[in-house]
Amino acid sequence: MNPVWRALPLISSKLPALARAAFAGALALAAASCASMIEPLNEAAPGAAPLRPGLEETGAISGGDTMIGLAFSGGGTRAAAFSFGVLKEMANTRLTQNNVSRSLVEQVNFVSGVSGGSVTAAYFALKGPAALNDFRERFLIADVEASLRTSFSPVNVARLIGGGVNDQSGLPAWLNQNLFNGATFGDVHRRQRPVLWVNASDVYNRNPFIFDRETFAALCSNIDKYPLADAVAASAAVPLAFAPVVIQNHAKTCKYELPGWTAGALQNTSAPASLKAYAQGLQRYREDPTLNFVKLLDGGLADNFGLHGMLLARARAQEAISPLTPGQAVGLKRLLFLVVDAGRPVKADFQKTLGGHNSLDLILAATDTAIDSNVRISFDSFVTMMNKWQEDLVRYRCALAPAQVLALRKSLAGWNCRDVNMFVGKIAFEQVNDPELFEALKEVPTSLTLPAAQVDRVIEASRAAMRQNPQWNAFVQSLSGRAPDIAGLAPLPVSQTERAGGEPRKGALR
Repeated sequence: MNPVWRALPLISSKLPALARAAFAGALALAAASCASMIEPLNEAAPGAAPLRPGLEETGAISGGDTMIGLAFSGGGTRAAAFSFGVLKEMANTRLTQNNVSRSLVEQVNFVSGVSGGSVTAAYFALKGPAALNDFRERFLIADVEASLRTSFSPVNVARLIGGGVNDQSGLPAWLNQNLFNGATFGDVHRRQRPVLWVNASDVYNRNPFIFDRETFAALCSNIDKYPLADAVAASAAVPLAFAPVVIQNHAKTCKYELPGWTAGALQNTSAPASLKAYAQGLQRYREDPTLNFVKLLDGGLADNFGLHGMLLARARAQEAISPLTPGQAVGLKRLLFLVVDAGRPVKADFQKTLGGHNSLDLILAATDTAIDSNVRISFDSFVTMMNKWQEDLVRYRCALAPAQVLALRKSLAGWNCRDVNMFVGKIAFEQVNDPELFEALKEVPTSLTLPAAQVDRVIEASRAAMRQNPQWNAFVQSLSGRAPDIAGLAPLPVSQTERAGGEPRKGALR
């Protein structure tokens, strides 16, 4: 997109000092009458707070012995198309269990989305595999920007100063009318699978904000009635180009107790900083008398991969197997989690000369630097967490008595407590081996409107990267019943495996 703020530094710099002062004053006055606002739409849930089921209580992640999780990064329509390509490739791969054949896209248990990736995630969670039939036409090649204010004008500059150029009449309305058709989180929850997390940024608590039952329970609000379109718009609300999406805090309308893990996180000086910050955020929702509204902006500001929620789920887990139930823990044989990264490859011209840069170049470069650095740390932490979870699952399973296994599995046939393999992969632009295609990807902007040919090229690139991804290929190989055998996949360290009660096994995470 070309939001008006891109032009503001240039225009302002050409005005004489006195004119700039007058211009700023006029804009300030105009802004007072043009303040942008996206009204809160969340309803109060009076009385007792809604139940706060974790993933394990929804039943939505049950999927036999195979589970799949997906996280779609931000990056406008480019990110939406890149994640769509992953779903298309998964639809072409089939799994046969109990003489029933189904595509792997039907096995997706969990999907998390940020910004542009949240559009794909939410639509897929709402429609299931049927989303692959019309998402390209309904969103990817649609002219979304026609509904937005993108021109430079005094009114738009005033709106910019008033909090954001585009308000509720823009992206939320377009998404609601053209894609989601009034659907709410309740419609997703009735489908049960996949679990959906839409990620925005709470700019008061400086935390990721996850649209899930736990967050809304703390706000004494009913997420089932909240529009998907507005959650996605919050996740994609680039500062200044869009006004913040506002959630009303109804904390005074219901009784609610903070989850037990929050006290430990707040009091334990060695608790992970992210867990402590999240606990503090929930506490403020309940106890800060001034916190009447939660204002949300682009999820990429806090977590451009949408992994924060899963990291927190494990960090606050009271049980080694959480967020699985005991039945799911003994039934699981393989779990795939793919992070779909549509981040912009390194591309800039200002480094070629001593000068050659302007304020916008440096702002965009600084933003990309902050986001890329954050997501690298996030992904590394996620891989470490998944490694530890795999170890915990093996240890839990191998400690079960035969009678417990029988009660959970209904049979001891084929039981192997160490037969748990987790695969974590990242699908990214740089994994595309075709040099011409890779160079073309560098030119794809993070706008909300792209030419159809460019959209199709991004989808093609995603599917090509998927086919070349070692973790994806190892996972597919494991579906045949053979242990995955692929360079780069290492077994658990021997000392940890011995504590789990068995020999090292193939297929552990890198």
